Amino acid sequence: MAEPELSIVELLRQDRRFKPEAYYFVFNALSYGHKVLGLGTPHAVDRPPSPSSGEKEPEEGTERHLTGQELCEAIRRYALEEYGYMAKCVLNSWGVTSTGDFGEIVFNLIRVGEMRKTDQDRREDFNDVYDFETALQAGFRIEPPSENESA
Repeated sequence: MAEPELSIVELLRQDRRFKPEAYYFVFNALSYGHKVLGLGTPHAVDRPPSPSSGEKEPEEGTERHLTGQELCEAIRRYALEEYGYMAKCVLNSWGVTSTGDFGEIVFNLIRVGEMRKTDQDRREDFNDVYDFETALQAGFRIEPPSENESA
C-alpha cells in the first residue's frame, strides 16, 4: 500500500466530492468497528507464495472483514460517540449526506489501494442502510445529570 496521506491527496485531485476528513473518519470508524464493537468476520488474506509449493496459501484470521452494512453501523455509532447531536452536521460538512456516500468513499479508497474488498463486496451494499436524520438525530437524547451526580 502507498503512503496513506499521498493516496488521499491523489484521490482528492481525482474526486472532490468529499473532504479529507471524511476519508480519515471512515478509516477510524473501521478500526472502531473492529476493536470496540467486535464487528467483522475472520477473513483469509493472501500471503506470498510458499517457496516449496509455488502457490498462494491463505492465512486464516489475519484480518477481520466488515460488510458494507456493518461498516455503516460502525460509522453511525462512532459518529454519535465523537460528535453527538452534531454528527449529521459534521458529516454533511464533509460532503457526506447518505450511507451511499460511505460506499463511494470506501470504493475510492479501494481504487487507490488503501482498503481491500472481497469478491462479494459491492458498492451498492452501502445504499440506503439508514436515513441520516433518523439514525443520527431523531433518537439522540441529552440526559441532564441526576441530583446525586450534580452534588
